[in-house]
Amino acid sequence: MLKIALQMDDIETIDIRGDSSFALALEAAARGYEIFIYHPDNMAYIPGAGVTATGKWVQVKDDVNNHVHVLSEARIDLTELDVILMRQDPPFDMHYITATYLLETVMDKVLVVNHPASVRNAPEKLVATQFHELMPPTLITSDMSEIKAFRAEYENIIVKPLYGNGGSGIFHLKPEDTNLSSLIETMLLIDRSPLMIQQYLPAVSQGDKRVIMIDGVAAGAVNRVPAKGEARSNLHVGGKAERSDLDDKDLRIADAIGSFLKEKDLLFCGIDVIGGYLTEINVTSPTGLREIKTLSGIDLAVNIWDSITSKL
Repeated sequence: MLKIALQMDDIETIDIRGDSSFALALEAAARGYEIFIYHPDNMAYIPGAGVTATGKWVQVKDDVNNHVHVLSEARIDLTELDVILMRQDPPFDMHYITATYLLETVMDKVLVVNHPASVRNAPEKLVATQFHELMPPTLITSDMSEIKAFRAEYENIIVKPLYGNGGSGIFHLKPEDTNLSSLIETMLLIDRSPLMIQQYLPAVSQGDKRVIMIDGVAAGAVNRVPAKGEARSNLHVGGKAERSDLDDKDLRIADAIGSFLKEKDLLFCGIDVIGGYLTEINVTSPTGLREIKTLSGIDLAVNIWDSITSKL
């Protein structure tokens, strides 16, 4: 029987209806695996003991009112496990990066998914620029003159924090909007990191498609449609999930980046596609599994665990 862990946010407070980590935990339970849950704050390097984590051995079930039962609390040596799923949400900051360093120290004895060094070296918005020919016009900078020049050329733009997630801090600036300078100044006061500026894609009104990649291959998709009057399609800010199949544009993008993901041991990823353009590659804690199962009946958690166990 495999012993697996999910390094994630508090499982007792998540909304299981849209949580991909919970989907993975459910499939692990169906296979009879022992499940340990811990938060990265509870990791420690202890002299003589290596890297440990304090957490909970749990049972899970698909019941929104009673989804987790704690069997026991424990501090364990992470090398006692067979598989660790690195599933905590961003922001991608030094806290996140430190967790990748700690996990690297146990990789000679434990399979960590996704590979922590590759996660660290593939910040989601930056890594997509390796495939710039698939993206809409994109600028990454904190230089106001460069941002103004980009805005002058493309007029209708999206401004994003480079290391943000979940749609937080994303702004749509239309050509007539006079707030660009003030907005950029404010964003850079909050976080000195560069910003991502992209040409606005009107096709987002028809949806921002999340394509699930498993070991470098496109396995399924869900379309996320923004609420009326909203530029962001993220589900937790009001976007609506709709069933979607993989089309030729999705497959073209997936084929172009699949070998890169596979080579880097980025086994479970999500790519975002708007109007046939790649906008992001999500490698930290991609979502979409629960929505795809609800809308299509396809449980991609099964495919993910098949791929993981094949590597053991």
